Amino acid sequence: MALVYRVDRWLLGSRWRSAAASLLIVAAAAAATWLLLPKVEYLPEGNRNLVFGILLPPPGYNIDELLRLGDIVEQRLIPSWDVDPGTPAAEQLDAPVLADCFFVARGRSVFIGLRALDPLAAGRLVPLVRRIAADLPGTFAIAKQASLFENGIGSGRTVDIQITGPELATLVQLGMQVMARLPEATPGSQNLPKPSLDLSSPEVQLVPRLEQSADMRIDARQLGYIVDCLVDGGYATDYFLDSDRIDLVIKGDDRFVRRTQDLRSLPVVTPGGQLVPLEAVAEVREFSSGPEQILHRERERAITVQVSPPPRMPLEEAQERIERLVVAPRKAAGALAGGYRITLGGTTDKLIATWKSLWFNLVLAAVITSLLMAALFDSWVYPAVVIASVPLGSVGGLLGVWVLNLAGGPLGIFQPLDVLTMLGFVILVGTVVNNPILIVERAVQLVREGRADPTEAILEAVRSRVRPIFMTTFTTVLGLLPLVLFLGAGSELYRGLGAVLLGGMFFSTFITLVLVPALLGLCLRRPAEPVQAAWNADDFD
Repeated sequence: MALVYRVDRWLLGSRWRSAAASLLIVAAAAAATWLLLPKVEYLPEGNRNLVFGILLPPPGYNIDELLRLGDIVEQRLIPSWDVDPGTPAAEQLDAPVLADCFFVARGRSVFIGLRALDPLAAGRLVPLVRRIAADLPGTFAIAKQASLFENGIGSGRTVDIQITGPELATLVQLGMQVMARLPEATPGSQNLPKPSLDLSSPEVQLVPRLEQSADMRIDARQLGYIVDCLVDGGYATDYFLDSDRIDLVIKGDDRFVRRTQDLRSLPVVTPGGQLVPLEAVAEVREFSSGPEQILHRERERAITVQVSPPPRMPLEEAQERIERLVVAPRKAAGALAGGYRITLGGTTDKLIATWKSLWFNLVLAAVITSLLMAALFDSWVYPAVVIASVPLGSVGGLLGVWVLNLAGGPLGIFQPLDVLTMLGFVILVGTVVNNPILIVERAVQLVREGRADPTEAILEAVRSRVRPIFMTTFTTVLGLLPLVLFLGAGSELYRGLGAVLLGGMFFSTFITLVLVPALLGLCLRRPAEPVQAAWNADDFD
């Protein structure tokens, strides 16, 4: 405390020293912010006890082959599932003991779900899924731990590379080029194309016979709907039962489409009441191939490559690397000529919107705080002095996150600057200003009452307020320490917030005791006013 008083007394001895110290502190804060500001993240993944895998087999696999793939994976998981925890056999496993596992064959993929017996060890199941599915012939596999904040499977922290254009073959080619560059751009990421990047899925094509269809007054849309009803079931309308909405589907008898050859003789009813076979109005082309699915975005054909960056790569960094190493080379090579585009979306869009919203909230909090202090102090100068301490709290918050990552690295702790952590900077606006308010309020009170000149008033304010400032700061810091130091279930959600508040409060307290008196001296002291020591430093011992 005595050291703080001596420093302030020396600074207040000269306007030049006060101005130089203020500029130096502000410049150091700006430089520290630039050096310490990490890449931003969206939301923490959490430690949800659910790991899922998606197996994409080669084109042409029917449901029986998909079930066979699921059976193979299930057999490989038995050693981790059919074992008693705590036994020597369980200790020899290279993955946690499973509590549940299941698989579902749907469409042309196999979905796998696993839960660990120890909920805190669920993340270690991801390498297990990738390992057991790595040698399945021609099968593309991804595995992820489900996020606490995702809506649906696989919609967590992702960067979606959206490729749009007129020709599907060119889109597939661009998608394959993007997939080939991603291991270099985002090492360790898991990349899932939607739909698959192949045009070899077996299909039966129906090409309308235009003249015959026109004679029978059947257009292509009606013909497609008729075939959809007879083969797979066509959507008709909605039926509401209480608050539930049920799709009403028109479905033909399965006995008409048991074989591919049966398509030619499907009965088609014309608007004129005639019953003709499908072959009379459309050409049935068997043994054709094409894409599994055709997606459209803004009425253009599209392919999306969903990139899930590794845990230690923030979304902002992943987006920048993809833009620089994947998208930019394609543009420079002229691969996007002719109406083709590559855009980035997914969770990054939400991150950008949230980042702008938080900046607005941060500025709004500072403005509201300034207006409130302006009303209380009856001045615009003193609130500006107080608000000047807010950036120091932000630097301290960034320093707290940096120290947490530095000390937690050996323990496997990585704390990105996610949205929950950013909320700490908004909270700091209302907490960091408390200490400067105490000093400014006391100094202004002494000056207005005529009990001391500005220099003596500032020194008296520091002397009388420094002890309660340190007391409140250290008690607040000690109260925040458990949020940062105690590791357990859910700690990844509030650990970053605690580090920001702890670092911001601790760092800003010491710097504020130097910056605020210097700025206040520039605002209050007369130019030629001599500085006298009103109190001895021994009073602080």
